[in-house]
Amino acid sequence: MDEYLIPGANYKRLVEEYHKYGKLVIAFDFDNTVFDFHKKGLLYSHTINLLKEAKSVGFDCICFTAAEDYTFIEQYCEKNQIPLDGININPPFFKTTSPKIYFNILLDDRSGLISAYYDLKALINYIKNIK
Repeated sequence: MDEYLIPGANYKRLVEEYHKYGKLVIAFDFDNTVFDFHKKGLLYSHTINLLKEAKSVGFDCICFTAAEDYTFIEQYCEKNQIPLDGININPPFFKTTSPKIYFNILLDDRSGLISAYYDLKALINYIKNIK
C-alpha cells in the first residue's frame, strides 16, 4: 500500500514536520471552508476556530483560493478574526517560481476537509500537551 494511504500516516508526517521545523504552514480554501459562498446560512465555526488554534501555536495560515477579490477576503477574515498570513503566496522562507504554494496541510471542502481537520486538531492538542 502507498505510504500515505495507511491510516494515521498523515498525522505522523505532521508530527515529524512539526518537530523538524518547529512550525507548520496551514493552507485553507476560502469558499465553503471559512465563507458561506452558497449562502446556506453556514458559519464554518469549527474550521475557523481550528485556524485560530493553529495560529496560537505559531503556525502560518495562508488562504489558497481561486476567488479573485482579495480585499473582500482580507476584510472577511479580519471581521471574523480568521488568521491570515497571506493569500495565494508562499511563506517568506519558501522561495519558488512555481504557482503552487507551499503548505504542510490543506483545509478544503473539496479535498478531504474532515480528515485534515481531525489530523490538525490532534496535532494542536499534542503540541499543547508537550508545552
